[in-house]
Amino acid sequence: MSNRFSGVRDLEHGRAPRLGVVLVNLGTPKAPQPAALRRYLAEFLSDNRVVEIPRLIWKVILHGIILRLRPKRSARAYAKVWTDMGSPLMVHSEQLAEKVAEELEQRIRGPLTVVLAMRYGEPAIDRILSDLQAQGAERILVLPLYPQYSGATTASVADAVFTCLMGWRWVPELRLMGAYHDDADYIAAVADSIRSHWKEHGQGNKLLISFHGMPKATLDAGDPYFCHCHKTARLIAENLNLENDQWEMAFQSRFGPAEWLQPYVAERLQALPGEGVRHLTVACPGFACDCVETLEEIAMQGRDSFLQAGGERLDYIPALNAQPAHVQLHVERILQHTSGWPETSMIPDEARYQQALTESRARALAAGANN
Repeated sequence: MSNRFSGVRDLEHGRAPRLGVVLVNLGTPKAPQPAALRRYLAEFLSDNRVVEIPRLIWKVILHGIILRLRPKRSARAYAKVWTDMGSPLMVHSEQLAEKVAEELEQRIRGPLTVVLAMRYGEPAIDRILSDLQAQGAERILVLPLYPQYSGATTASVADAVFTCLMGWRWVPELRLMGAYHDDADYIAAVADSIRSHWKEHGQGNKLLISFHGMPKATLDAGDPYFCHCHKTARLIAENLNLENDQWEMAFQSRFGPAEWLQPYVAERLQALPGEGVRHLTVACPGFACDCVETLEEIAMQGRDSFLQAGGERLDYIPALNAQPAHVQLHVERILQHTSGWPETSMIPDEARYQQALTESRARALAAGANN
C-alpha cells in the first residue's frame, strides 16, 4: 500500500477524541542576529501571499538584494526590543495562549489541547498539527490572531494548514476562524485600553490609529483589509465618543517603491506637529500582541520622528497582549466556533461515557485490533 499519506499507526481504540485549538500569530526570528533574521525573512518573504511579484523576478530581488542588506538592519531593530524572555511577540503570544487554555479548561468538558503556532519560524504550523494528530485530535479549530482579514495574513495561515493536511490519511474536522475587526468585544477591549491610558496619563490632542500597511494593488485586486481597518478605526472612535478632528488613521511599515495604502504613518508623524498636535496618542489595533512593528517602529522610531518634527509627547498604547479582556474575547469566540462539537457539549454522565469508551476498545480488540 502507498505510504504517500501519513497517519497514526496502531491507533489506540477507546481513547476519547480530542479537540485541538491552534492560535496562530505571524512569527519571529529565534534571535536578534543577522543570521536568524536572514532565515526568518527568507521564509516570510518567499510566501506568495506576502509578495505577489512574479516568482522568478522576486527570487532575484530577494536573494540578490534584500537578504543581503535587510537582515542586519532588522536585527538592530529586534535587538532594541528583545527581552530576557525572548522576542516580545513570542512572549506575549505564549502568555495569551496559556491563559486562553486555562480558561477553556474550565469551560469545556471534553479532552482539549490549546496550542500556539507561528506562520513563519517556530513553532511551525505543520509540526503543531502533527502533534495534535498524535494526541488523537479529531477536530481542530484554527484561530489566526489577525483582527483584520488580509490575503497576506489570514489566507496565508489557511494555505499552511491545508498544505499540511493534504498529506494526512485521516483528515480531521476543521474550522478556520476569520476576521474579528468589528467584533463588539474586540472594539470594547481596544477602546477600554485607550480610555484607561488616558485616565492615567492624559488624553492629549489627537489619537492616531495605526495599522500595518499593504500594497495598494491588493486593495485594487479585491482584498478587504483596507475596508476592515477603516471600520475598526471608526468603531473605536465611536466607542470613545471622539469627534472627527480628535482622531485619524494611517498605515505603517511601508516597504519598497510601490504605492501602499495611504495615508502613511511616517508622513503623518512629520506633519502633525505643524498642524498643532503637540501631544499624540498612538494605538495599533491591527496587532494582537506587541512586536517589533509596534515597539520599535512606533514607540521608538515614531516617537523620535514626532519629537524631531516639533511634537512634545507621543504615547504608545500597548497591544491587548494577554490582558483579561483579550483572553475572554478569544475564549468566547472559540466557544462560539466550536459549538456543536462533542468536546464542547456537556457530558451528562461521566462514568457512563468512560464505560462506553472501555467497551469500544474491547470490541476493537476482539475484532483484531492491536491497540
